Parts: sequence; structure tokens; C-alpha cells
Amino acid sequence: MLSPELIKKIRRVHIRSARKVNTLMAGHYRSVFRGSGIEFEEVREYTPGDDVKSIDWRVSARMGRPYIKRFREERERLVMLLVDMSASGNFGTRQSLKREVSAEIAAILAFNAICNNDKVGAILFTDQVERYIPPQKGSAHVWRVIKEIFDFHPRRTGTDIQRAIRFLGRIGRKRGLVFLISDYLAAGYTKALKVSAKKHEFVGILVSDPGDFSLPEAGMLLMEDLESGRRLFLDAADAATRRRYADERTAAHQRTKDILKSADIDCIDISTAGSVTDALTRYFRYREKRKR
Repeated sequence: MLSPELIKKIRRVHIRSARKVNTLMAGHYRSVFRGSGIEFEEVREYTPGDDVKSIDWRVSARMGRPYIKRFREERERLVMLLVDMSASGNFGTRQSLKREVSAEIAAILAFNAICNNDKVGAILFTDQVERYIPPQKGSAHVWRVIKEIFDFHPRRTGTDIQRAIRFLGRIGRKRGLVFLISDYLAAGYTKALKVSAKKHEFVGILVSDPGDFSLPEAGMLLMEDLESGRRLFLDAADAATRRRYADERTAAHQRTKDILKSADIDCIDISTAGSVTDALTRYFRYREKRKR
């Protein structure tokens, strides 16, 4: 059973996401992420002005007058959300944890997908694939996706992006649009990502928190890695220690962006201190301009 507090939180994200998509984002999403091909629609009689390259010569010969083939753009897409549920998502120094921001991102993307008549599914992963939600349509399905993310209790704490990508390869035979939502605190996934990006259209969403990049000026600190449990004492009162920590974390963040770029994958950088809607809308507008 879900607690009343959790139900309230899920409803708030569900309603807010639906409202933002309907008022701000659906048109941008639709223009950027169209179907990936064309499909046959009909054969009809040729009329002046039609492209002669579309003439179906076999049908024309049989009927004794020219006919053309008509095709329409394939609109429906398969949208998959790969959501990192590892223990590092339980970190946050602002109003929301990284996992809660990931849930809001997933909700907005799922609503955009169903508004575009796309099917949306999700893979929730740690260092194992822990939950697979098959693609479906409808707002009730979006509710399920949000609920699963908020209410999910992973068995493991680590992160294995490569394993999640390989699972996608086994279940996602049709080319799809894949949003990989993670803080990318993992290694060894570059090759699998590049291979999968040749089949699917990937968009990387890099979730971070301001606390990822800085230490508080608080004397001796006991730092604990939420995924590995490893502990480390740091002297946060020392300016050089704080600067070195910030430089290392900033460099790691940039390396993730470089990995995505090397795989020809767009990266949306979203912080718990910012607006999810603003970040996604900026990206959709950027994609629109790039396609012109």
C-alpha cells in the first residue's frame, strides 16, 4: 500500500507534468521527434500536378490509365525511458532528490509521448535491470510509470549502464527513441552505448545536484559513497581540499558529456536546483532550430 504522502506526491507530479506538456511542450516535442519512416497508404488515379515519379506502372498498365502510390509519414514511435534507480539518486541538497527529479523528467517525457500518440515504456535499473515496464499508450500508463519510479525499492545500490543498454537491445527490436536518465556515476558503458545508438535514437539526460560539486565549509567530514558504502574523511575547512574536490567532480561531469558526444548523442544537463520543464523546453527548441 502507498502512503498518503507518497500518493499526494505522485498526483502532484502527474498533474503538473500533464499541465506543462499541454500548455508548453507538446508542439515542440511533436516537431522534433517524428516517426522514423514512411508507410504505404493507398493507390489513386493520377491527377495533373502529381509527381510522375510516384506513378505505379504495374497498376497503371492493368487499369489502362495512370495511377500513383501514396505514402504517409509514420507517426507512431516507440519511446523508452532508461531510468537509473541506483542509491546515488537518493542524494539532494535542494528541495528534491535526484531520483525525484528523474521521476519528473520521466513523467514529462511520457506525457509528451502519449500526446504524440507514441507508446512509452521504461527500464528501471541499478547494476541490474530491476523492472521492465512494457510500452503502452494512455495517461493511466503514465501514472503507472511515475508510481513505479517513486514507489520502487531497488534490491541493489550500484550502477551498470552497460547492462541496461544490453537489455534494451534484447527487448527493443524496433528502432525507438531512448532517453537515458542518470547521474552517470558508472564506467565501462561507452562501447555498448555507441553500438546501441546506431540502432536507436538516444538522448542522454544528465541529472546532478549542486552538492555533487562542492563541499560545505564544515571542518572534518565523513563522506560516504551511497552506492559502494566506501567512506572517506575530508578536511572541508581546507580551501585547497574543497577546490580539488570541486575540480575533480566538475571534470567527471564533463567526461560524461564527452562520452555522449563521442557517441553522437545529445546531452540535456538538468540540476535539482533548476527547472526540469525549462531545461527540456530549451532542448526541444534547440533541436527544432537544428533541423531547419
